[in-house]
Amino acid sequence: MSAKEKTRGFLAEFRKFVARGNVMDLAVGVIIGGAFQSIVNSLVNDVINPLLGMLTGDSASLAASLTFQLPGGGQLMLGSFINAVINFFIMAFVIFLLVKGINTFHRKKEEAPKAPEPPKPSAEEVLLTEIRDLLKEGRHE
Repeated sequence: MSAKEKTRGFLAEFRKFVARGNVMDLAVGVIIGGAFQSIVNSLVNDVINPLLGMLTGDSASLAASLTFQLPGGGQLMLGSFINAVINFFIMAFVIFLLVKGINTFHRKKEEAPKAPEPPKPSAEEVLLTEIRDLLKEGRHE
């Protein structure tokens, strides 16, 4: 097999892989997640941080108000870390709600109404069936 044939085989296999539904769903999820992350960042930086800054007595953002100078010239950026933790919990909560909703949808779909069971035969029908079966057995002896 030549290098050109290997490349064609590889590209055909890659095309088949990308065309599967799961890969496309994942790509869409990553893009939407990235866009949603910017919304969460704005919520934390523009709404939550100023409110928390009021509690610390600083009107600046939490990240700026909780930065400490370390000996030797470094900075301990505790506010930035807290921002990242808040972002994580908001994203995790939204994903939890999304997965919970999808699971509920799938359960309802699986629990679709089944066809009703046929009515059970009456006592007379059961008795007549037994008599018929006994008569059939008598003929074969």
